[in-house]
Amino acid sequence: MELLIRGDDLGYSEAVNYGIEKTVKEGLVGSVGVMPNMPSAKHGLKLLEGSGVCLGQHTNVCLGKPCADPARIPSLLDENGNFKSSKVYREAFQRGEDFIVLEEAVLEIEAQYFRFKELTGREPGYFEAHAVMSANLYRGLELVAKQHHLRYCNVSPANAEGDFDGRKVAMCKMQSMLPDYDPERSLKEAVKGGYTDRPNIFVCHPGYLDAYILRTSSLTINRTKEVEMLCDEGIQQWLSRQGVKLITFDEIL
Repeated sequence: MELLIRGDDLGYSEAVNYGIEKTVKEGLVGSVGVMPNMPSAKHGLKLLEGSGVCLGQHTNVCLGKPCADPARIPSLLDENGNFKSSKVYREAFQRGEDFIVLEEAVLEIEAQYFRFKELTGREPGYFEAHAVMSANLYRGLELVAKQHHLRYCNVSPANAEGDFDGRKVAMCKMQSMLPDYDPERSLKEAVKGGYTDRPNIFVCHPGYLDAYILRTSSLTINRTKEVEMLCDEGIQQWLSRQGVKLITFDEIL
């Protein structure tokens, strides 16, 4: 089977960046999602210089400040000009509401695309979003991807089977938000239950912790567990024995 191990959230904080760097240089992560709007994105990219990792746009609309003109995207922002939190998205979804205005989503997604290119000097190897429940966000991603000929990956925890740039792909079950999360068990379950006719995407959020992430995220200690698992030589050997071929988004043709 083909397995793509994706590390999300480069730029979230410097501590997260250091954890991602370790999993790229010493571990199994071959594709990394960049949060273009975050102040620490430049720091994370500097750490990964020369690594050859596939960099994608991990579009973020639930943390930090926007890349677009705030006056033009009011539906995405709180009273302080920050993105509305993932908690606000979850609560709206439970009520059956989608507060994002599609035209505003397109403006911010495109602004983050331009920031990605400014930061990296290249097109994103893949194009997707930091998970929030909004149909208009995903529709906006499709529109921007089509406009700029980007390689859009439409799978998510809510839509586990989909496609990437016209090729069928599947997302492995993501368990990192569970309090008893065991990354090794989760990865092995994903391999044993994976597809053989399409790439399987295992999404991770490796990182270390600092005050910023402890203040803003409910996903904390499990990030550090993933760093350890992804750099474990025993896991790498186990994958090899299972006949798993590790790939990146660049290798999906």
